Amino acid sequence: MQKFYEGLGAEEGGVAQKARVLQTKLNQRLQVLLDKTTPKPVERWISLTVLVFLYFVRVFVLRGFYIVTYGLGIYNLNLLIGFISPQIDPETEGPALPTKSDQEFKPFVRRLPEFKFWRAATKSVLIGFAMTFFPMFDLPVFWPVLLLYWVMLFTVTMKKQIKHMIKHKYVPFSFGKKKYTGKDQKKAPK
Repeated sequence: MQKFYEGLGAEEGGVAQKARVLQTKLNQRLQVLLDKTTPKPVERWISLTVLVFLYFVRVFVLRGFYIVTYGLGIYNLNLLIGFISPQIDPETEGPALPTKSDQEFKPFVRRLPEFKFWRAATKSVLIGFAMTFFPMFDLPVFWPVLLLYWVMLFTVTMKKQIKHMIKHKYVPFSFGKKKYTGKDQKKAPK
């Protein structure tokens, strides 16, 4: 009986130890890849857009997996809400000291940072893409009903979120850092 377990345990050279070493190496390579993509947001979002396009082409060609697509839509809608919501909700923050809110600068801090939003969305699309290779996930549903329900859910959720933005006077989007030029700077010769 003892010989049966030899080679499966964590002893040196065992299968479990080799699997852990392989997993550690794969995690390190993934982290290096993620570290390289961090300063390139445009390229990351373009790659996600291409991935989503490929997913929709696959679903269109297969004419199925609508329930997986609906699940992806709901999950990514939830991610979007976290992305455009403030980290601290002004309604539940509690009473604040009286200040002149017109002169006080409060930066917008997201509940879900942009990089984590991109990573979670990419991971969800990859998982959904992988699910399209297994016919057990192709449940028969009437897709127009799912689409209509998702559009209705998106509309109601965004309406609520936009009202919250207007009420608490915040904008979750900024398009880069403002650039200031000094008076003493001279233009470089061409």
